Amino acid sequence: MSNVALAQINDAPMSARQIIIVVLGVMLFALDGFDVMSISFAAPGIAKEWGIDRAALGFVLAMELIGMSIGSVLIGNIADKVGRRKAILGCLAIMGVGMGLAATVDDLITLCIYRVITGVGIGGLLPAVTAVVPEFSNDKRRGLAVSLMSSGFPLGAVVGGMAVTQILQVHSWHSVFVFGSVVTLAAIPLVYFLLPESIAFLQSKQSEDALEQVNKTLVKIKLQPVSELPHIENPVEDRAKQGRFMDLFKPDQIRATICLALAYVGQMLTFYFLMKWTPKIVVDMGYPAAQAGLVLVWANVGGVLGAVFFGILSRFFSVRALTMILLVFSSAMIIVFGRLEGDIAQMSFIAFMAGLVIIAAISGFYNLFTTQFPTELRASGTGFSLGVGRSGAALSPIVAGFLFAAGGTLSTVALLMAGGSILSLMAVFMLKDRVLS
Repeated sequence: MSNVALAQINDAPMSARQIIIVVLGVMLFALDGFDVMSISFAAPGIAKEWGIDRAALGFVLAMELIGMSIGSVLIGNIADKVGRRKAILGCLAIMGVGMGLAATVDDLITLCIYRVITGVGIGGLLPAVTAVVPEFSNDKRRGLAVSLMSSGFPLGAVVGGMAVTQILQVHSWHSVFVFGSVVTLAAIPLVYFLLPESIAFLQSKQSEDALEQVNKTLVKIKLQPVSELPHIENPVEDRAKQGRFMDLFKPDQIRATICLALAYVGQMLTFYFLMKWTPKIVVDMGYPAAQAGLVLVWANVGGVLGAVFFGILSRFFSVRALTMILLVFSSAMIIVFGRLEGDIAQMSFIAFMAGLVIIAAISGFYNLFTTQFPTELRASGTGFSLGVGRSGAALSPIVAGFLFAAGGTLSTVALLMAGGSILSLMAVFMLKDRVLS
């Protein structure tokens, strides 16, 4: 039996409700982006108030990334079992509470614990959102929708960074986390009322009321209800297998799983060197924390444009080939970033260009996640790739911190960290092209 509901979604123009869902995806990625970057904006104030060196600061910067690794794998798998919507709501609650708790701390250990908790929510949010946005997008606009969604990450850092830059001129670093907590918790009612459960998930799960839920959602997105769901030979047995983690390593899936995880590890090594160390590097050149934050904002402005740029080009070129080209430029721009000098305008421009190509390449990964993993494994596979990739994210500030502490110059450290994009390039090269299933 053909899948009439998904065929309608694939072929029909996107309704206002579907566009709202994409906008929600952008907003959720924006919250995620700000929550990740919040520690970078707070880092100079923390280092000054507590008198910690670069090596110790590297561990602080890495804590939520460790939590993100846990959350990506754990909650990504849960999202394939209980649904994308429930997983998103739970992650927002964890993020909001974790950010609020971080604002109350007065010692390093407690801050690290709360950042790990926040990271679990951040890590789980991305795979759930990455699954639901393409599942509500039609074939014509899916690539653009996914790229716009991924542009939310740097957009959140830009808008949040601009707000925090103003806040930090008056208040202490604690205010960064208060701001993040308030805006994250405010998103919960929006998701609750505006985001329905994915039709693709409901059809693959086939609970007792699945047909009723599918038809309610079809009506909301201005499509025709269906009389029955696609036939599943043994729905009880298939529901038990839904989102089974080990299916990611079956012979027909293992190459995509391993290659995407390695690709994400590599690019995260490069990306988080730029994102986590830029404010501290600029402050050490003699600029105030507010101006250092603006350099990071410019990196994320470039990232927003890069993600949109990727979405437009993906309609005309192979996503895989485009991603590989951008990974070459990612490596090159980090090497250029390593030659930063004391001119704030020059630093801002280089950070802008580096952010553009690095985040455009990451946008390519999110497009690849949608095609390389089938519906029943999409959140699990994305979560695994992100979770393993976050090990690169967690290692990045720690490794860079030790390299700096050992006497490494900015140019030397940047050259080494640029190698992450090269690793990513080799992994993407090993993938096979696939279409959404």
